[in-house]
This record gives sequence, C-alpha cells and structure tokens, in this order.
Amino acid sequence: MNLALRNSINRIAPTQGQTFVHVADQEALKSAMRRMSGGVSVITAGVGDERTGATVTSATALSVDPPTMIVSINRSSSSWPVISRYRHFCVNILSAEQQDVAERFAGKGGLKGTERYDGAEWFTLASGASVLRSALAGIDCEVDEVIERHSHAIILGRVVSIVAGDGPSLVYSNGRYGRFSL
Repeated sequence: MNLALRNSINRIAPTQGQTFVHVADQEALKSAMRRMSGGVSVITAGVGDERTGATVTSATALSVDPPTMIVSINRSSSSWPVISRYRHFCVNILSAEQQDVAERFAGKGGLKGTERYDGAEWFTLASGASVLRSALAGIDCEVDEVIERHSHAIILGRVVSIVAGDGPSLVYSNGRYGRFSL
C-alpha cells in the first residue's frame, strides 16, 4: 500500500457508534464477524456410532464447474477427525424452523456425537454422510482437498449428490437466530 493512501486511512476516525481497535485480536475479529448475517448449515460426517457434526455459517459454494463446496472447520472440534477419516461431509442448509437442530449441533446442552442427531429424521446419499430429511438442501460431498491453516481446516468438497426443498432459511447474526424469506 502506498504511503499517501496509508496516511489517509490512518486519519479516518470511526463514525459515532463504531469501535476502533488498533491491534486486531481474536475477540475483536469475533465481534466484527458476528455483525455479518450468515446462512446456517449443519455439517455432518461419519457413519453409525461415529457420526458427528457441527453448526456453521462458513459453508459456501466454491465453484459450480466443477461443483465444489468449501467449509471451514476448527481442528479442535470433534467433527474434524471424523471428516478427515471418512473423507466425506454433507452441508445441510437449515430452514427457519430448524433452530433446534442448529443448537443441538452447536453443542447446546453438552450434546456430542450421535446425540446431536436425535429428534430429526436422517438418511444418506452417495458419500454416506447423513442428510437431514427436512433440510432446505443437502449437499453431499467427498473431500477433495484440505488446507490446514492456524486453528482451522479449509475443506474443499467435490459435490456428489444434492437434495433440495423450499422455504425460508435460518440465519445467524450478532449471536441470534432469525429467518430470511423473500
């Protein structure tokens, strides 16, 4: 960045109601990112008694040609070793009525592993990862590539099958769930 531009940026003050942090740290980044609304998905992986999963807002399409998804998973989560071992995952895009599923897979109440699957109907597609029967969409993926950086694994998944429904989607913003509908 050229010096004139850097100096002009340094002189800009935050507007009223904004907080300025000189040194970016974990809490400042978490706080900033909570302000962006995101669609809520549950990432599932494993089979049988080794099924697990996590609630994320980080799932997105990387490419449609070829069909590829990208998901970011904390390497300290219980989902990471299962995704790594089974080399598959499913992105279950949740509807506005599925906040309870999002909370279970976020570990609310201390739920872990297969306990998170209770209270909902599941089936499998090509990869063997679990698909939520009533999800807005289930995007079934085989792991194509993993990039491990810092605390997370960036997982690229080759889409092998898709099931889709309709309805308003569940969103998450500033620590709360909500809905989005057209």
